[in-house]
Amino acid sequence: MAGYVAAIAVLTPGYRLFQAANNTAVMAGPDSVAARCRVCWSCPRNLGLIFGATAMGAMFAVAVGATTMAAATPQAITGGIGPVFALAGAMMLAAFGLTRRRAG
Repeated sequence: MAGYVAAIAVLTPGYRLFQAANNTAVMAGPDSVAARCRVCWSCPRNLGLIFGATAMGAMFAVAVGATTMAAATPQAITGGIGPVFALAGAMMLAAFGLTRRRAG
């Protein structure tokens, strides 16, 4: 639990600082460009959030192996977290790889 809280405590402010500065720099352009940027950023961001939440929930349900959370044992719930974090890491590395290929 301490590792999870520590990671969130470090990642959240860093993410917020980057997003605020990045969005401000892009949106400082002409109104027509800023409007297109908003649309181009909001759609993939929302799709990513929806896909990520769905994939993580589905992976957790499969990894726990119980039909309901009430029927799941504490060991199954604890064991179900590992594959979820592995999937999150794999998705993060895939996104990083795609970004590197496109930028390079």
